[in-house]
Amino acid sequence: MKIETQCLHEGYKPKNSEPRVVPIVQSTTYVYDSTDDVAAVFDDPTKSLIYSRFANPTTDAVEKKIAALEGGVAAMCTSSGQAASLCAILNICQAGDSFISSSSIYGGTVNLFAVTLKKLGIECIFVDGDADEETINAAFKPNTKAVFGETIANPAITVLDIEKFARVAHKNGVPLIVDNTFATPVLCRPIEWGADIVIHSTSKYMDGHAVQVGGVIVDSGKFDWTNGKFPCMTEPDESYHGIVYTEKYSFAPYIVKARMQLMRDFGCYPAANSSFLLNLGLETLAVRMKQYCENALKVAKYLESTGLVNSIAYPSLESNKYHELAKKYLPLGCSGVISFSIKGGRDAAVKFMDSLKLASNEVHVADIRTCVLHPASATHRQLTDEQLAAAGIDGGLIRLSVGIENVDDIIADLEQGFAAIR
Repeated sequence: MKIETQCLHEGYKPKNSEPRVVPIVQSTTYVYDSTDDVAAVFDDPTKSLIYSRFANPTTDAVEKKIAALEGGVAAMCTSSGQAASLCAILNICQAGDSFISSSSIYGGTVNLFAVTLKKLGIECIFVDGDADEETINAAFKPNTKAVFGETIANPAITVLDIEKFARVAHKNGVPLIVDNTFATPVLCRPIEWGADIVIHSTSKYMDGHAVQVGGVIVDSGKFDWTNGKFPCMTEPDESYHGIVYTEKYSFAPYIVKARMQLMRDFGCYPAANSSFLLNLGLETLAVRMKQYCENALKVAKYLESTGLVNSIAYPSLESNKYHELAKKYLPLGCSGVISFSIKGGRDAAVKFMDSLKLASNEVHVADIRTCVLHPASATHRQLTDEQLAAAGIDGGLIRLSVGIENVDDIIADLEQGFAAIR
């Protein structure tokens, strides 16, 4: 957006200057010169703005920035990470279809996939994230339309072998969708490893300050939707003037379809002010991710030394089973999130957490401030014992989101928490 600015200094008036920050276009509505102009945009919403349920200039600027960060061709922001996950699947699946997902994913997403989408007639087939290619391949059905996984799983902190899952997905003619929330494009760019669609809960590290909820879907522009498995992309959309997405929008048919169909009908679009705040977070993302990773590795090594935990899930540790995968996909670090299982089980975990002073006990993660959560009691409370086990969660598991405070202060807080349970 180009803006001509006024200047108090006589004789100085810069031309076509850009604002220092992305401006907030706080409007639902956009004015046109004629009825024909409005009609033309309804025929092709990519020509201009219709309404802020579809698109907004502030959000558009953020979408372009995130697409560039991930190495994609286009992006669509949503009102939450869950909305991004939902739209990512619904964009290519309908009643009677199935998709495959790693079982090691966020509990809310498990519920979305296993319960809510099931009610809509879409089956989610869960596979072990560590399964070999033959096992994953055996899970496919003729109606399977996608594969889903998380780069760094929440809260198990497992690492997805993106290339492996991409190979199996592409062998079966379907896209790989990767939730890259914890890694962010600073630590990993899944598209470079074969992912076709990338999603985020932007409420986490991208925002970083716990001020707004949001999500985003990024289209790599690389998947061949004309392989015969996706008539929704290659046949006329009667709800939009018979448009064939792969023909008219060959540069990014997936994301255009998501906007023209799902965003039109669901309206799960973020407010301009939320996008403005998200952009502020993006501007410091690279600096913050470096500090999160440095602090978390020091904290993880401290936890290893205490003798008071049964296990620590942080792939940057050489002792972690995912360390080699982390070196491959996450060479700069594994974010600030650590999961560890405390000796003494659920009761000890609760007492430890309630004794912390610096770390907040809250339902959030990936904040600039250190925070803790007991997944079995909170984010994964709705799961069965079997689902909890599949997600790598036990009663003593604590999710520790290391912030960017002084790391010595964070460790001192953990020390007095352990003192309370000795």
